Amino acid sequence: MNCQNCGAPLKLVENRDYFVCEYCTTFYFPQAASPDGVIMLGDEAIDIKCPVCGVALSKAAVEGARVLHCPKCRGVLAGQAAFFNIVKYRRARASGPPDRPRPLNQEDLNRRLYCPHCGQLMDTHPYCGPGNVVIDTCGHCAVVWLDHGEIGVITDAPGRDRGRGWLVPPGQQKDDDDDDWDD
Repeated sequence: MNCQNCGAPLKLVENRDYFVCEYCTTFYFPQAASPDGVIMLGDEAIDIKCPVCGVALSKAAVEGARVLHCPKCRGVLAGQAAFFNIVKYRRARASGPPDRPRPLNQEDLNRRLYCPHCGQLMDTHPYCGPGNVVIDTCGHCAVVWLDHGEIGVITDAPGRDRGRGWLVPPGQQKDDDDDDWDD
């Protein structure tokens, strides 16, 4: 498969279900729908850059909670409270059998990202909940960076909290972050 932008071969990004062109850094996503449930809130980019690819992030929502989304690599920047509520809500509403457990990709721990808000090095660590994913957090700014598909992996991982029926969407939570990008 070749890049639609420059024609160079595309490389599959293991355990992520998308391709990247190593020549022009174009991302190609074969599936049509977002496994993370991201809904774009217009095409307007804001003055916060993606920590992975440097593209201006756009306003978006996941289950009603406001997040920032990268239109290029499709990563998500969420406030910590919003992330917690999104995960809790999506896992409670999950139906069908969970995905089989997958091993943690140790190479993901070697990545170094800088917080798009304050510029400090983010903490890269395994998510301590279900799903065996590596997330990036900034304790100073209370934000979480999730790569494309990681919310879906967390949602579909095995666990007793799946299908428990928590019905209040994150966007309606009283303790949801009132993030700067909501204005």
